[in-house]
Amino acid sequence: MGNREMEELIPLVNRLQDAFSALGQSCLLELPQIAVVGGQSAGKSSVLENFVGRDFLPRGSGIVTRRPLVLQLVTSKAEYAEFLHCKGKKFTDFDEVRHEIEAETDRVTGMNKGISSIPINLRVYSPHVLNLTLIDLPGITKVPVGDQPPDIEYQIREMIMQFITRENCLILAVTPANTDLANSDALKLAKEVDPQGLRTIGVITKLDLMDEGTDARDVLENKLLPLRRGYVGVVNRSQKDIDGKKDIKAAMLAERKFFLSHPAYRHIADRMGTPHLQKVLNQQLTNHIRDTLPNFRNKLQGQLLSIEHEVEAYKNFKPEDPTRKTKALLQMVQQFAVDFEKRIEGSGDQVDTLELSGGAKINRIFHERFPFEIVKMEFNEKELRREISYAIKNIHGIRTGLFTPDMAFEAIVKKQIVKLKGPSLKSVDLVIQELINTVKKCTKKLANFPRLCEETERIVANHIREREGKTKDQVLLLIDIQVSYINTNHEDFIGFANAQQRSSQVHKKNTIGNQVIRKGWLTISNIGIMKGGSKGYWFVLTAESLSWYKDDEEKEKKYMLPLDNLKVRDVEKSFMSSKHIFALFNTEQRNVYKDYRFLELACDSQEDVDSWKASLLRAGVYPDKSLTESDENGQAENFSMDPQLERQVETIRNLVDSYMSIINKCIRDLIPKTIMHLMINNVKDFINSELLAQLYSSEDQNTLMEESAEQAQRRDEMLRMYQALKEALVIIGDINTATTFTPAPPPVDDSWIQHSRRSPPPSPTTQRRPTLSAPLVRPTAGRGPAPAIPSPGPHSGAPPGPLPARPVASFPQRQRRARSAAAGPVPAHAGPAQRPQVWCHEG
Repeated sequence: MGNREMEELIPLVNRLQDAFSALGQSCLLELPQIAVVGGQSAGKSSVLENFVGRDFLPRGSGIVTRRPLVLQLVTSKAEYAEFLHCKGKKFTDFDEVRHEIEAETDRVTGMNKGISSIPINLRVYSPHVLNLTLIDLPGITKVPVGDQPPDIEYQIREMIMQFITRENCLILAVTPANTDLANSDALKLAKEVDPQGLRTIGVITKLDLMDEGTDARDVLENKLLPLRRGYVGVVNRSQKDIDGKKDIKAAMLAERKFFLSHPAYRHIADRMGTPHLQKVLNQQLTNHIRDTLPNFRNKLQGQLLSIEHEVEAYKNFKPEDPTRKTKALLQMVQQFAVDFEKRIEGSGDQVDTLELSGGAKINRIFHERFPFEIVKMEFNEKELRREISYAIKNIHGIRTGLFTPDMAFEAIVKKQIVKLKGPSLKSVDLVIQELINTVKKCTKKLANFPRLCEETERIVANHIREREGKTKDQVLLLIDIQVSYINTNHEDFIGFANAQQRSSQVHKKNTIGNQVIRKGWLTISNIGIMKGGSKGYWFVLTAESLSWYKDDEEKEKKYMLPLDNLKVRDVEKSFMSSKHIFALFNTEQRNVYKDYRFLELACDSQEDVDSWKASLLRAGVYPDKSLTESDENGQAENFSMDPQLERQVETIRNLVDSYMSIINKCIRDLIPKTIMHLMINNVKDFINSELLAQLYSSEDQNTLMEESAEQAQRRDEMLRMYQALKEALVIIGDINTATTFTPAPPPVDDSWIQHSRRSPPPSPTTQRRPTLSAPLVRPTAGRGPAPAIPSPGPHSGAPPGPLPARPVASFPQRQRRARSAAAGPVPAHAGPAQRPQVWCHEG
């Protein structure tokens, strides 16, 4: 094809698209559409053909383009055309393309000049084009002919506006040189959608058809009726040239000869003609490409940064290096040890924001779950009193004792201490499970080497199981030590004398004061629908009360509930609710909150429920065991205690309570320390010091360090992508260097487009249209002074009264402002503001 300017851009765009293809991505480089707008027979189709470089559009007089033609140019090795309505059929002869356009137009619009807004979609594949969209639109007309509807002007206008309103559309406003530019509908439409004039280029056609002695020099120099991007004059082939098969290349040579030989245009010949129009459009395409490059660069740099860390590990990969596997094994084991320690000890660089894990979860086991399990086991009040009474009676035997036996105290205390084994061993199991989960998370980084991952996980898990037995033995030993000797001389033990004086509710508020224990969101779930339904509040638990607020700003307090005589109990989860519920109630059968005996509180998970229960334990609110102890099918004997026995039971109960508080405090301190020393720290030491040796002894190093097929493929892909990204960034830099950004021309006063149809007030001296005996234009250079305007003579048939006046047009017969003879000579290149204007009437 014949568009040399376009062909210079093709290699740049192809390089950019090839770079994105190497990345497996599409280059979304949407070049602007180019729409040709103008009146009938203005030469729009010829301008379009010259831009493409092929002769394929219908020609003739009157309205020839009666449907929009959306022409998509596609870069391809072969040259052919395809229509959307003829799928699968390739046209290699462009004369056949013209005939198909004519036939498809007639099929929809009929044979009698009808129009349609349904576009014809044509794709032209060629190695000489860019991926562009060109749009040939019907010419603007005002008078319907043939089968055209009465509102033909409105329909064509709406059809054109559908395309030129898009910001991605360049507008070629085509006006013939032998018509009135000031009344150009093409420029008026372009002004409506492009008020800044950045997308509009004026095209003046048929310069060779102007009347002898006239020219459009001032218009083409952008002095008269200026546009921001100015005008480009072109000379298209005549119908005689087309009939004579004059090709586009020959037509362009003739066009060049015309501008060089014409006295009015020879000084601007380098800015005229189809090649210059192609160059102007090419500048716009180049600007558009350059405008899109920063977004492409940012996208590529973001991708490069995201893989750079991973690629760094692959850069030095040398399959033939015998020491590579040894180095990789050492690095993997060291990284595993670092990750394990970070997950246990805590670190800011790998924070799990979805759930507790590693050291945080173990901490929760130590300080929430384990104390909660102890308290659940400890406070079974009714059973405890029954056991104490049986112990006292069994010690006295057949006799009635006068004193409280200390042997009963020891028997009960030892039994209570032994019960601590269950929660203690359970805490060991929970810690072991979390350690194994942590190991599995850390070995995910070893997934590139499946055998190494499996062996590491197996060796560490086996060591954890070995430590499990030793840790549990030590935990049991600690409890057995506590059972072996009951130290009644402990400084915190109350002794018999104080035990007799204490009330049964000895185990109330401890020494934590009224400090805040916990804050968080909970839902009150047992408020009826008529009273607002379930609602979430911000709860604050202290040592003395449970308060809730509207939100976590704690400005609007809803209620404060004292913790005296409160206990907590589980509530069965409803099948219609996903919440986990627990309830608070008063042991003295009083309402807890307003008219409610129970305050049901809901959490999102059972783990949250257990955590809140543990916090309530710290505040002295204990689990309720009354429901699980109800008579147990009549198993419990209905024994009665005389007052003396009751006092003895109460004394022993207080002594047991005092001593168990000492034991519990000791156990809650020692069990986490034991687990930490024998289990967690030992596992960390094992990973740091012995794991590597065990890996070497378990399997051959080559077997351990065999890559998975997926990893080998991923490494190759990552390295390829890394190189492709770098090459694409280089290409973008090359395009920036190889192309030049053409800044938009400064704004001009193009208000004449908007006001061109407004009639100025009639001059008192010109009440009738003059009879024009000579063209109202400046003659071509060398033809002498401009003729004076003749005075008006009688006008037969003229309507009575003055006619509306408007400026004389700027093209032949009406295209230059008329100058009066009295105005004197005017410089040849004077602008419109410098030239005197004469207002004439036009009938």
